[in-house]
Amino acid sequence: MAVEPLSQKEIEDRLAELPGWSLDGDRIARSYRLGSHFAATAMVVHIAQVQDELDHHSDLTLGYNTVSLTVNTHSAGGVVTGKDFELARRVEDLAAGHGAH
Repeated sequence: MAVEPLSQKEIEDRLAELPGWSLDGDRIARSYRLGSHFAATAMVVHIAQVQDELDHHSDLTLGYNTVSLTVNTHSAGGVVTGKDFELARRVEDLAAGHGAH
């Protein structure tokens, strides 16, 4: 079954429920700051596990003590869908456990 793109209103409503996430062109995006490079690296590994579990992957960038994600649904033509928000919510849960802000 095809994944349907979300409307601009649906995207805005869902972003309102995810502080720190924003629309960046045709993607949703978020950056996190952690206490160390090791903590940031551990968070990246945990995000990768969730992405494999969901079979939905973001562009993921590791900095010294930062982790940044941008995501859209490639299989739907590179637009924002509910799959992106499912991943974002899971990442938020991980970030809280890693002490990210």
